[in-house]
Amino acid sequence: MRENPKSPKSRSQESSARLAAALTAAVEHRWPVVPGTVLCGGRCSCGDPDCPAPGAHPHDPSLLAATTDARMVRWWWERQSPDAPVLAATGSAVSAVSLPAAAGARALVHLGALRLPLGPVLAMPGRYALLVAPYSLDALGEMLAQLPWVPGTLRYHGPGGFLPLPPGGGAMGLPPAGGWGRVRWVLAPRPAGGGGVRLPQVGPLLGELVDATVRLDSGRSAY
Repeated sequence: MRENPKSPKSRSQESSARLAAALTAAVEHRWPVVPGTVLCGGRCSCGDPDCPAPGAHPHDPSLLAATTDARMVRWWWERQSPDAPVLAATGSAVSAVSLPAAAGARALVHLGALRLPLGPVLAMPGRYALLVAPYSLDALGEMLAQLPWVPGTLRYHGPGGFLPLPPGGGAMGLPPAGGWGRVRWVLAPRPAGGGGVRLPQVGPLLGELVDATVRLDSGRSAY
């Protein structure tokens, strides 16, 4: 059965919500953003028939074009890519560590009991991403080297990476954009005193995230 096409009003509301999400991320959160690819008839809009991540990556413009400039953001989501998901470039203003959703939920409970400060937390299909202050890959490598085990299912979103953000802040019940599936805030961004978003350092959280992931993986880890 063919799906009913969206009404012009519905598409306009969804596009407005994605523009609002992009502007909030760029201007209020101070995170560089860029439009992502979308699915067109089951294929990625990048045009590669063998795309490894259909509708779930930046393409045109590239990730290097990510910006906090409101005029550029408006142009992208009003004129060029109104249906595109909002991607935040990681590394310069925000980074993240992601882990399987079950391990992430367990880690949040434990981190809360320890009263460790947490920043925004994203839920993506099958994974949780804890957003943290920017870190360098060298600094991250030094921290990981001090741990006895590093699970392969733990992922690091630092320089050169990106994260999908919920369209409309995840509050309007919008269908997922691109090929990400549903993306929502578990813990929403909170403003920092001097502007931007409160982001914890990755160091104090890393050990607990590794431990939660190791337990979920039942010991299947790698150095």
